[in-house]
Amino acid sequence: MVQAVCVHETGGPEVMRWEHVEVGEPGPGEARIRHTAVGLNFIDTYFRSGLYPAPAGTPFSPGNEGAGIVQTVGEGVDHVSPGDRVAYVGPLGAYAQERIVPADRLVALPEGIDDKTAAGMMLKGMTAQYLLRQTYDVGPETTLLFHAAAGGVGLIAGQWAAHLGATVIGTAGSEAKIELAKAHGYQHMINYRTEDFAARVAEITDGAGCDVVYDSVGQDTYPGSLDCLKPRGLWVSFGQSSGPIADFNLGLLAQKGSLYATRPTLFSYIATREALEKTAGDLFDVVEKGIVKIEVNQEYRLADAVQAHQDLEGRKTTGTTVLIP
Repeated sequence: MVQAVCVHETGGPEVMRWEHVEVGEPGPGEARIRHTAVGLNFIDTYFRSGLYPAPAGTPFSPGNEGAGIVQTVGEGVDHVSPGDRVAYVGPLGAYAQERIVPADRLVALPEGIDDKTAAGMMLKGMTAQYLLRQTYDVGPETTLLFHAAAGGVGLIAGQWAAHLGATVIGTAGSEAKIELAKAHGYQHMINYRTEDFAARVAEITDGAGCDVVYDSVGQDTYPGSLDCLKPRGLWVSFGQSSGPIADFNLGLLAQKGSLYATRPTLFSYIATREALEKTAGDLFDVVEKGIVKIEVNQEYRLADAVQAHQDLEGRKTTGTTVLIP
């Protein structure tokens, strides 16, 4: 038996328990891996709280990304072998010392990327990739606003967008987080606690607005995010850390300049093996070249997941956090 974080009923961080679990052997198309590091992401809190229903119901283990060593593989698996270093995003269940994973979700790690870096960047890094390279094709002519710039996705996106030549504006809630974001590609930063971010965006852009706004905050930044856009600009709502948007008024898109809106999720962008390999490969390339630096700013024992969630939801963390089994 191995140990895992288990949720028997949804709720606050305290519902997570450190328990012994049976893992079993991999079936056809599966692999059993031993985790060396597990990523912590805000989406983990959504499943734990019940905001997002766990696909198989309770009990379940949270967590959508990890890195580790392949232990055994099932029938028909030929692209990974026992002993390989691998990383993955999805399905749910990463908060465990060992687990079974669909083998087609595993990607081999390059020698130049260590396990902690990989575990902390797969979901956040591939999210930044699809946001900047697929949802909207960011380039030198792009002016963008990224909320929660000092968060895990934000710090990666800032570096990557700056490399692509964009004008990169961010928001954060403290001077320390503002300085952190400025060190990671953001040319302009706004303290949303002390400033009207829409008014500041208008000042920064001389009234022109942004081509695209990336919004993982939700309730607290809506509908202000729409006021930051140029006519026919794109609002990308990819999270809701402050709570869901209860009443989205489609008519606002017309009133504020024939705007576009999308609610994307990474899993739609990496649904096929080909798409996963391309997205992960693009991320590995910019990290290995030093274009994007992944800094693991916090580490917790996996057994201390309750404290990790409390700190994450209390906005006490910055950048990337990993849990060590």
